[in-house]
Amino acid sequence: MDNLNQLIQGVLLGGYYALLACGLSFMYGVMRMINLAHGSLAIVAAYALFFLADRWEIHPFVGLLVVVPAMAAFGWLLHRLVLERSARSGALVPLLSTFGLAGILDNVMFQSFGADTRSLAPYIDTLSYDGFSLPGGLAVGHLSLLTFATAVVLLGGLQWFLHHTALGRRIRAASEDPATAELVGVNARATFALASAIALMTVGVAGAFLAMRATFDPYTGPMQLIFAFEAIIIGGPRSLWGTLAGGIVLGVAQSLGAKVHPQGFLIAGHVVFLGVLLARVSGLRPLAWLPRKRAA
Repeated sequence: MDNLNQLIQGVLLGGYYALLACGLSFMYGVMRMINLAHGSLAIVAAYALFFLADRWEIHPFVGLLVVVPAMAAFGWLLHRLVLERSARSGALVPLLSTFGLAGILDNVMFQSFGADTRSLAPYIDTLSYDGFSLPGGLAVGHLSLLTFATAVVLLGGLQWFLHHTALGRRIRAASEDPATAELVGVNARATFALASAIALMTVGVAGAFLAMRATFDPYTGPMQLIFAFEAIIIGGPRSLWGTLAGGIVLGVAQSLGAKVHPQGFLIAGHVVFLGVLLARVSGLRPLAWLPRKRAA
């Protein structure tokens, strides 16, 4: 029964990783770009929510009504000012640009908020520690379950949006062939900027749950980026549902690894990631049972 409890906790943890990786997966699926500032941007959203809660006592869920549109606007500007221009110089330049942006964001947050850790847990009442018990002594936290449900809704919503709305079809068309899409009336430049805005909206949501479930500081972002990247690679870099599956596999591996050894939490996840990566390089298809629909 203890193993089953570890498995459940691992699945729920995987939901958090999938939520964290959602925006990164969407941006890569649409524009074939990897945003190395992804983790730092999630921490920016976390600090923004903390500032609203600490200064004006705005509940974090209410604060999302301000932070999510602000992140969307930042995503639009990020694409127009950084990603679009750097992409003209090849695939490597956007990586270097977002890497530099991550360093700037981390240091600006350090200068603004210091090195002290923060958390949104005190501002969400009992949600941070409440839960319910299942038969056999199994325990499920309300926040963990809410995080998992949010990941499923967000990833499923994006999948539906891409395949069943006119804007989603324009994004997919621009992703496939921007030049041809332009010939049929799709403004690829504006479409990609909008896709970046959507990706950053999901980052805002991920930052909120990151701050509610754990503490954070200005330099927490890079580690979150690693978890998100591992979830995407495990599940498949061009599949939104694969991102959910990859997050679950990573979470379960970490949970079971922690049971084997106290230091096994991170090691087990990294081992699974490296195993899947080597299998992909070798031409094998881990998680081949997943539907291989593209994210865009």
